[in-house]
Order: sequence, then structure tokens, then C-alpha cells
Amino acid sequence: MKPLLWAPPTSKLMHMASKELLEKLNTAIAMEMQVAIQYMWQHVQWSGVKGFAVKGELRSFAVEEMKHAEMLAERLFYLGQKPTTKPTPIFVGEKLKDMLAQDKKDEEGAIKLYKETLELAWKEGDHTTHKLIRGILSDEEEHHDTFVSLLEEV
Repeated sequence: MKPLLWAPPTSKLMHMASKELLEKLNTAIAMEMQVAIQYMWQHVQWSGVKGFAVKGELRSFAVEEMKHAEMLAERLFYLGQKPTTKPTPIFVGEKLKDMLAQDKKDEEGAIKLYKETLELAWKEGDHTTHKLIRGILSDEEEHHDTFVSLLEEV
């Protein structure tokens, strides 16, 4: 049996979301790519006793963030917009405390963006985007909680 081919969205679908919502989704993709790379390089670079406790978590978060970027890109493309390929600026850092502080700050920015996007998607009646963002927001809040906890121990 041949697999079903997916056709790109028609211009009609572009009207399903406002320009503001599309921009927020693209910003979210850039942020997700940034932290995916950032967390992976932090995972690779960190060593020492404290680093061993954090390395696995950073790697796991990196993979999860890349999955978020993929889901957001698929949704954005469905809505008729081309996803960005450029991450926001990446901060790897030298010291574990600096890494974790930046990671906490980045998660706070993501949480703020996702809450705004959630409200906008709801207001526009885009329940699919709303559901997607709700799930991602939950993950980001867990990441934030982890970074807050890790910072207490560094």
C-alpha cells in the first residue's frame, strides 16, 4: 500500500490564524531551537561531580526542546507560514551556575511567550494550536522548576 502524500496548505488556510499568532509561533520555534542547541552543548561541555548530576537532564531537555520546535514548525507550516531556521542567540557558558541561570531565564521567557500565545490562540478560536501550546507550556514549566531547583544546589 502506498503512503498517503500530504499536500501543502492552500492559501485559504493562511486566514485561519492572525499574523500576530503566526509570528509568535515562529518566535517560539527560534527559541526552541536555541535552547535545544544550548542544552546539548552544555551537556557535552560540562564535567565534574556536579556536572554529572546535570548532564543527563540537559541532554533530555535538549531532545524535548527539539521535539517542541518540530511540532511548532509543523503547525506553522500547516497554517501557511514557513518556519524559521534561525535560532535566537545561544549561550553555552563556562560555569555551571552561569549555564543554569541563563537556562532558567530562557525558560521564563518561553513560559511568558507561551502564555501569550495560548491566550491569542484561544481568542482566535484556534483550538488545535491552543492544545499544542498547552502541552509545551507544561513541559517548559517543568524545565523551569528543574533549573530553579538545580540553582539552589550550585
